[in-house]
Amino acid sequence: MEMENSSTEKGEMVEEPLLDASETQKGGFRALLFILGHTALMNMGLLSLAPNLILYLMNEYHMDMVAGSNMLFIWSAVSNIAPVAAAIMADSFVGRFHMICLGSVVSVVGMFSFWLTSVIPQARPPPCVNSMDICKSADMLQFLFVCLSFGIISIGDGAIRSSSLAFGSDQLTGKVYQENVRAMERYFSWYYAMFALSSLVALTCLVYIQVNMGWGLGFGVPVLMAFFATVLICLGTPLYVKLKPKSSLITGLFQVIVASYRNRRLRLSSQTADLLYHQKEGSAIALPSEKLRFLNKACIVQDPELDLSPDGEATDPWRLCTVDQVEELKALLKVVPIWLTGVASTINSHNSFPVLQATSMDRHIGSSFEIPAASLGLFGVISAILWLVLYGCVILPLASKLTGKPVHFSTKQRMGFGLFLSFLAVLVSAAVEHVRRSVAIKEGYSDDPQSVIPMSAVWLLPQYLIVGIAGAVYATSQNEFYISEFPKTMSSVATALIGVGSAAGSLLASFVLNTTNELTKRGGQESWVSSNINKGHYDYFYLVQAGICLVNILCYIVCCRAYGPCKGEEVEVMEEEKP
Repeated sequence: MEMENSSTEKGEMVEEPLLDASETQKGGFRALLFILGHTALMNMGLLSLAPNLILYLMNEYHMDMVAGSNMLFIWSAVSNIAPVAAAIMADSFVGRFHMICLGSVVSVVGMFSFWLTSVIPQARPPPCVNSMDICKSADMLQFLFVCLSFGIISIGDGAIRSSSLAFGSDQLTGKVYQENVRAMERYFSWYYAMFALSSLVALTCLVYIQVNMGWGLGFGVPVLMAFFATVLICLGTPLYVKLKPKSSLITGLFQVIVASYRNRRLRLSSQTADLLYHQKEGSAIALPSEKLRFLNKACIVQDPELDLSPDGEATDPWRLCTVDQVEELKALLKVVPIWLTGVASTINSHNSFPVLQATSMDRHIGSSFEIPAASLGLFGVISAILWLVLYGCVILPLASKLTGKPVHFSTKQRMGFGLFLSFLAVLVSAAVEHVRRSVAIKEGYSDDPQSVIPMSAVWLLPQYLIVGIAGAVYATSQNEFYISEFPKTMSSVATALIGVGSAAGSLLASFVLNTTNELTKRGGQESWVSSNINKGHYDYFYLVQAGICLVNILCYIVCCRAYGPCKGEEVEVMEEEKP
């Protein structure tokens, strides 16, 4: 999701004043080889850590399910917020190349420190005595060390994600590539292919190493991959086009807020044309809109001699902004209600429960090979890829052929369909967990959550498949919605919106988990989200999530109607009404 929005920044990155003369002979597909290789290796390393972390925290750090999940929720939130801060720094101060290099080094340090927790016995609690009867929790230093490792990894990953895709598009700024419309498309296709391939390797080979060859080797291989990725991106230094940092668009949005507050005492005329507004050179927007009028105070020129420099720029951009900046912030505020419904839709995607479910089920293929529990997430990735291919190549052409006219589903329709699929996935998860728990109790495994019950993990595939399709539908339509509704200059903001939304979703999931845990364990009863999955009621917890998803769908419908038609939909309606 973040990657697609970053790609749209290319319109800003071809400005000649940002390009040194010495840079014009650099870039091209030679430079992209190093960037794509770095992307593949770094993603393999980072993506291989998350799937088994809940098992690592519960088995090695003796955390209960709630504590381990909360740590992962917070880690996910920090990991999704970090790219936003890193993008601002890269655009305004550091530059994309240096941000990627810095993020790569930080990632290596973070992954190395996390690997130490698996090979140094003193870095984690001692093993339990008598199986799971007597277990010592991590002391303060051990807990802080693992949290610090997670934090460093998040910072490094955020720095890389904030600039990697956009830095690759920087390499195609030359005239020969601008004239070749296929050049940028080929780059993005290869980038997404590398990302998908690295995901498949991480969820299969690297996860298998963790489960079958030990945590030390399983977490050590990602460290080596991150190290080689760092070396690779540095080796290509002589070939890169490095655009100079410029003012960040996100910074510009904050400037409007500050300027509006500082100019809050100004009075707005009922006649908009009576006031002098600061326009961006070459902009087609002469006057601000009448919606959210209080923000218009940010672009009012009070004294041209004091407020504007000889070249027409604002002397203090934190007191005077352009009309374009004001309209950009208004466009952002307009989509906030719909964005909030996307936050609620992500609570199920952050669950670690399917890994615990799969651990208790039969995952054998044949008599000898056993699929790692975390590798079942691979089916979600595969279903997402298949959906994207079938939707464009089969579903739309077939629907157009059957109706006799081109069929197009709007972004809001597809987003709604994605929300419905998320709701359906939670219902399926609840039903499967109810069956799994019943089998476990019937077979006498209620007191032994470590045993494998006589039930195939194939039962989990429907929920993985639906979650994968739901994610693909919602993510792609959400990206398209932001890009089509925002001004072209705001395309990069969509990356920040989606990242912050995912972070907020992680915190919301943590709140729902903790609230459910506290309410259901009162009176000495077993919590619904107990570490003993057979004694808990994860099926009930899934139903709680389903209820939240259902309410969220209703809120989405209301928000869509309040939002009105998207850009271009008014024209389509008028054309359909013509006789």
